[in-house]
Amino acid sequence: MKPTPFQQLVRSRRSIRRYLPKPVEREQILACLEAARLAPSASNAQAWRFLVIDDPKVKGTFAEKAFSGIYSPTKFAAEAPVLILLLAKLDFVTHRIGRQIQKVPFFLIDIGIAGEHLVLQAEELGLGTCWIGWFHMRKTRTFFRIPRKYKIVSLLAMGYYEKKTVGEKKRKPLEDIAWFNSFQG
Repeated sequence: MKPTPFQQLVRSRRSIRRYLPKPVEREQILACLEAARLAPSASNAQAWRFLVIDDPKVKGTFAEKAFSGIYSPTKFAAEAPVLILLLAKLDFVTHRIGRQIQKVPFFLIDIGIAGEHLVLQAEELGLGTCWIGWFHMRKTRTFFRIPRKYKIVSLLAMGYYEKKTVGEKKRKPLEDIAWFNSFQG
Protein backbone atom coordinates (compact mmCIF):
# COMPACT_ATOMS: atom_id res chain seq x y z
CA MET A 1 0.00 0.00 0.00
CA LYS A 2 1.39 3.39 -1.01
CA PRO A 3 1.94 5.78 1.93
CA THR A 4 -0.31 8.82 2.06
CA PRO A 5 1.27 12.31 2.14
CA PHE A 6 0.64 12.40 5.91
CA GLN A 7 2.30 9.01 6.40
CA GLN A 8 5.28 10.23 4.37
CA LEU A 9 5.52 13.27 6.66
CA VAL A 10 5.40 11.06 9.76
CA ARG A 11 7.97 8.67 8.32
CA SER A 12 10.38 11.48 7.50
CA ARG A 13 10.22 13.16 10.92
CA ARG A 14 13.28 12.49 13.10
CA SER A 15 14.64 13.88 16.35
CA ILE A 16 17.28 16.40 15.31
CA ARG A 17 20.22 17.07 17.60
CA ARG A 18 22.42 19.24 15.35
CA TYR A 19 21.13 22.58 14.16
CA LEU A 20 22.37 25.22 11.77
CA PRO A 21 23.07 28.63 13.34
CA LYS A 22 20.25 30.11 11.27
CA PRO A 23 17.41 31.91 13.09
CA VAL A 24 13.91 30.55 12.64
CA GLU A 25 11.51 33.13 11.26
CA ARG A 26 8.78 34.20 13.67
CA GLU A 27 6.13 33.26 11.06
CA GLN A 28 7.42 29.67 11.05
CA ILE A 29 7.24 29.50 14.85
CA LEU A 30 3.73 30.96 14.84
CA ALA A 31 2.60 28.40 12.24
CA CYS A 32 3.84 25.61 14.52
CA LEU A 33 2.13 27.13 17.56
CA GLU A 34 -1.10 27.50 15.59
CA ALA A 35 -0.99 23.80 14.69
CA ALA A 36 -0.54 22.98 18.39
CA ARG A 37 -3.37 25.35 19.38
CA LEU A 38 -5.78 23.45 17.13
CA ALA A 39 -5.17 20.11 18.88
CA PRO A 40 -8.03 18.37 20.69
CA SER A 41 -8.05 18.18 24.49
CA ALA A 42 -10.01 16.48 27.26
CA SER A 43 -13.21 18.48 27.88
CA ASN A 44 -11.71 21.11 25.56
CA ALA A 45 -9.66 22.33 28.56
CA GLN A 46 -6.73 23.33 26.30
CA ALA A 47 -4.24 23.07 29.18
CA TRP A 48 -1.21 23.67 26.97
CA ARG A 49 0.89 26.78 27.20
CA PHE A 50 4.08 27.46 25.23
CA LEU A 51 6.99 29.62 26.27
CA VAL A 52 9.11 30.30 23.17
CA ILE A 53 12.78 31.05 23.79
CA ASP A 54 14.34 32.49 20.62
CA ASP A 55 16.43 35.38 21.92
CA PRO A 56 20.02 34.05 21.75
CA LYS A 57 21.08 35.79 24.97
CA VAL A 58 18.08 34.55 26.99
CA LYS A 59 18.41 31.07 25.47
CA GLY A 60 22.13 30.92 26.29
CA THR A 61 21.69 31.92 29.92
CA PHE A 62 18.72 29.59 30.33
CA ALA A 63 20.58 26.67 28.70
CA GLU A 64 23.51 27.06 31.12
CA LYS A 65 21.12 26.40 33.98
CA ALA A 66 18.73 23.90 32.41
CA PHE A 67 21.39 21.62 30.92
CA SER A 68 23.92 21.64 33.77
CA GLY A 69 25.11 18.79 35.96
CA ILE A 70 23.31 15.51 35.40
CA TYR A 71 21.30 17.19 32.63
CA SER A 72 24.39 17.85 30.48
CA PRO A 73 23.58 15.03 27.99
CA THR A 74 20.92 17.32 26.54
CA LYS A 75 23.16 20.38 26.23
CA PHE A 76 23.05 19.91 22.43
CA ALA A 77 19.68 21.68 22.65
CA ALA A 78 21.46 24.92 23.54
CA GLU A 79 22.60 25.07 19.89
CA ALA A 80 19.03 25.02 18.58
CA PRO A 81 17.90 28.50 17.51
CA VAL A 82 14.57 27.98 19.31
CA LEU A 83 13.56 26.21 22.50
CA ILE A 84 9.88 25.85 23.34
CA LEU A 85 8.88 25.06 26.89
CA LEU A 86 5.64 23.08 27.11
CA LEU A 87 3.59 23.91 30.18
CA ALA A 88 0.21 22.83 31.50
CA LYS A 89 -2.31 25.05 33.23
CA LEU A 90 -4.51 22.47 34.91
CA ASP A 91 -8.27 22.71 34.95
CA PHE A 92 -9.74 21.66 38.30
CA VAL A 93 -12.58 19.47 37.00
CA THR A 94 -10.91 17.93 33.95
CA HIS A 95 -7.44 17.45 35.34
CA ARG A 96 -7.78 17.14 39.11
CA ILE A 97 -11.13 15.41 39.59
CA GLY A 98 -10.87 13.51 36.29
CA ARG A 99 -7.47 12.13 37.26
CA GLN A 100 -8.77 10.97 40.66
CA ILE A 101 -11.71 9.15 39.07
CA GLN A 102 -10.07 7.74 35.93
CA LYS A 103 -6.46 7.52 37.20
CA VAL A 104 -5.30 9.09 33.92
CA PRO A 105 -3.37 12.40 33.76
CA PHE A 106 -5.32 13.72 30.77
CA PHE A 107 -3.25 16.90 30.56
CA LEU A 108 -0.22 14.81 29.55
CA ILE A 109 -2.20 13.25 26.71
CA ASP A 110 -3.42 16.69 25.64
CA ILE A 111 0.06 18.20 25.68
CA GLY A 112 1.43 15.18 23.82
CA ILE A 113 -1.12 15.69 21.05
CA ALA A 114 -0.48 19.44 20.87
CA GLY A 115 3.28 18.92 20.89
CA GLU A 116 3.06 16.35 18.13
CA HIS A 117 0.94 18.74 16.04
CA LEU A 118 3.72 21.29 16.57
CA VAL A 119 6.59 18.99 15.57
CA LEU A 120 4.75 17.66 12.51
CA GLN A 121 4.02 21.21 11.36
CA ALA A 122 7.70 22.01 11.88
CA GLU A 123 8.67 18.98 9.79
CA GLU A 124 6.40 20.11 6.98
CA LEU A 125 8.08 23.54 7.10
CA GLY A 126 11.56 22.02 6.89
CA LEU A 127 12.39 22.54 10.56
CA GLY A 128 13.89 19.89 12.79
CA THR A 129 12.73 19.28 16.35
CA CYS A 130 13.65 17.17 19.33
CA TRP A 131 11.48 16.40 22.35
CA ILE A 132 13.47 16.88 25.56
CA GLY A 133 12.42 15.64 28.96
CA TRP A 134 15.87 15.64 30.56
CA PHE A 135 16.46 19.18 31.83
CA HIS A 136 16.50 20.89 35.21
CA MET A 137 12.85 21.71 35.81
CA ARG A 138 13.36 23.48 39.14
CA LYS A 139 15.96 25.83 37.64
CA THR A 140 13.69 26.32 34.63
CA ARG A 141 10.80 27.35 36.89
CA THR A 142 13.06 29.73 38.81
CA PHE A 143 14.71 31.22 35.71
CA PHE A 144 11.40 32.14 34.08
CA ARG A 145 9.54 32.79 37.37
CA ILE A 146 6.84 30.30 36.40
CA PRO A 147 4.07 30.15 39.03
CA ARG A 148 3.32 26.77 40.66
CA LYS A 149 -0.13 26.65 39.04
CA TYR A 150 1.70 25.79 35.79
CA LYS A 151 3.20 22.34 35.43
CA ILE A 152 6.40 22.10 33.40
CA VAL A 153 6.01 19.12 31.06
CA SER A 154 8.65 19.13 28.34
CA LEU A 155 10.95 21.14 26.14
CA LEU A 156 11.24 21.16 22.35
CA ALA A 157 14.37 22.15 20.47
CA MET A 158 13.70 23.56 16.99
CA GLY A 159 15.74 24.78 14.08
CA TYR A 160 17.05 24.23 10.60
CA TYR A 161 19.36 21.29 10.10
CA GLU A 162 21.94 20.18 7.56
CA LYS A 163 20.96 16.53 7.26
CA LYS A 164 19.08 13.87 9.11
CA THR A 165 19.22 10.14 9.30
CA VAL A 166 17.32 8.48 6.50
CA GLY A 167 15.91 5.00 6.26
CA GLU A 168 13.09 3.12 7.84
CA LYS A 169 12.38 3.80 11.51
CA LYS A 170 12.73 0.78 13.78
CA ARG A 171 9.16 0.06 14.76
CA LYS A 172 7.30 -3.06 15.79
CA PRO A 173 5.16 -4.63 13.06
CA LEU A 174 1.54 -3.51 13.05
CA GLU A 175 0.27 -7.03 13.81
CA ASP A 176 2.25 -6.96 17.09
CA ILE A 177 0.59 -3.80 18.38
CA ALA A 178 -2.97 -3.75 16.98
CA TRP A 179 -5.81 -6.25 17.08
CA PHE A 180 -9.36 -6.31 15.80
CA ASN A 181 -12.35 -7.30 17.90
CA SER A 182 -10.49 -9.22 20.62
CA PHE A 183 -7.42 -8.72 22.78
CA GLN A 184 -4.53 -10.82 21.55
CA GLY A 185 -1.59 -9.66 23.68
